[in-house]
Amino acid sequence: MSTEVSLPVLSPKDFASDQEIRWCPRCGDYSILAQVKKVLPTLGIPRENFAFISGIGCSSRFPYYVDTYGLHSIHGRAPAIATGLKIARPDLQVWVITGDGDGLSIGGNHLMHAIRRNVDLKIIMFNNQIYGLTKGQYSPTSPHGKKTKSTPFGSIDHPLSPLSVAIGSEATFVARSVDVDIKHLTMVLERAAHHRGTAFVEVYQDCNVFNSGAFEFASKKDQKLDNCIYLEHGKPLIFGKKNEQGIRMTGDGRPEVVNLDEVNRDDLLFHDEKADDPSLAFQLARMRWPEAPEPMGVFRSVERPTYDGELNEQLDAVIEKNGPGDLEALFNTGDTWEVT
Repeated sequence: MSTEVSLPVLSPKDFASDQEIRWCPRCGDYSILAQVKKVLPTLGIPRENFAFISGIGCSSRFPYYVDTYGLHSIHGRAPAIATGLKIARPDLQVWVITGDGDGLSIGGNHLMHAIRRNVDLKIIMFNNQIYGLTKGQYSPTSPHGKKTKSTPFGSIDHPLSPLSVAIGSEATFVARSVDVDIKHLTMVLERAAHHRGTAFVEVYQDCNVFNSGAFEFASKKDQKLDNCIYLEHGKPLIFGKKNEQGIRMTGDGRPEVVNLDEVNRDDLLFHDEKADDPSLAFQLARMRWPEAPEPMGVFRSVERPTYDGELNEQLDAVIEKNGPGDLEALFNTGDTWEVT
């Protein structure tokens, strides 16, 4: 007699909560939400086995809008809370929803350590290069010279590159997409969802109120093919409306733009997302428009043991050797004293 339990067939509508979505009209968050709800039912996971953890910011309203378990936590601490949940409930698929302000300012430390530990989390960072919820102050990713309410004469900070931070922290999966590039974003989210370990995805998200048009170079159909390189594993880095340009490495190890009619195709840089050495992925993450075409897609996807997996294996081994333990006995072990 078969004991297999068939899971109900789910659709994006099954992941839509009854909460009113409270983002500004035309905000890029709507598109990201729609693509996540499109991906979730394809994973073969019951709704009760998903958890969405967020911090503070416009993006962090996300858990209200998906009909799964979730927690709207505190500023910057979502990776730490999600780590604890994944360790306690390894059966859950845990997603972290954060923004460039939430994840890279007060939350930078927590984000970095979750990534380096390779906790099995799906971290989606909405990057709009501004603080939207608090009404338009500059953020850690705002470009130099950006005039905002908190930098009326222009920002003098050097902006952080989220992907550089992730790759520098030895992330096992790193990717980038754009909010309105529906097909590409769906592909990236699917790849992240199936990755075992920390999957870090940066999504360029338009804040049409406080930083409108920041990513038009990568979202406008008549511009993006000339301004972006779409990474494919094992294929050369080629871009342009007619695929007329490419990237090759110079003698001193720097990427440079070349015309394909002037070079041999085999001399181009071929993308290797499986490379154990993250240095090439880091170089690609440093390519920024308008100085260079900006890469989109999966920069790195490698396998490494997960923190939560190794920790639970360690706990199981200790329990098998020493027994389950006695908390009361532990409290009364060693020097004790009584306060009267």
